[in-house]
Amino acid sequence: MTAEFTITVAGTKFLLQLQGKTPPYRKDLCEVLILATEIERKFLVDAKKVSALNFSAEEIIAQGYLSTEPTIRVRLKNNRGFLTIKSATVGIERSEFEYEIPIRDAEELLQLCGSRVLSKVRRKIFHGGHLWEVDFFGGKLDGLILAEVELASPDEFVEVPDWVTREVSGDVRYFNSNLSLTSELP
Repeated sequence: MTAEFTITVAGTKFLLQLQGKTPPYRKDLCEVLILATEIERKFLVDAKKVSALNFSAEEIIAQGYLSTEPTIRVRLKNNRGFLTIKSATVGIERSEFEYEIPIRDAEELLQLCGSRVLSKVRRKIFHGGHLWEVDFFGGKLDGLILAEVELASPDEFVEVPDWVTREVSGDVRYFNSNLSLTSELP
């Protein structure tokens, strides 16, 4: 069984064809989880300071990139699969469309990503009224720690914690899609 979706991102149309194995692919499993504008700031993290924090949750993530322009990402997170399409970033904003897909499809799509796969552990903590997601990268980017905070508007005030060292929101080297293309730390 095949599920087809036509999605327009930044004026470009994409036809997604997802096929299932066992059990048969159900179109209702590919409902839109997020159809919104992502507004996000990203920071480098001090490894010594962050090691003392008490995180509220942890997720094991493997994510690969089928395309970087626009970004088409496949993610395995806590035994669930996701397909995400993101438009180009303008400032700290971009369109994001995320769909849950069967885990077997996600595993097969990750194989198509080849070496463009990142592994990381995501830990979450609240600070200054915001949920911060802190990614501890493994594999080829072992040692890199990035923190992200999502906002309701680009001008929303963010209390920056003392465990971050530098904002890299506008530095394309730290976009996950670009990190997947490199074999060394930026």
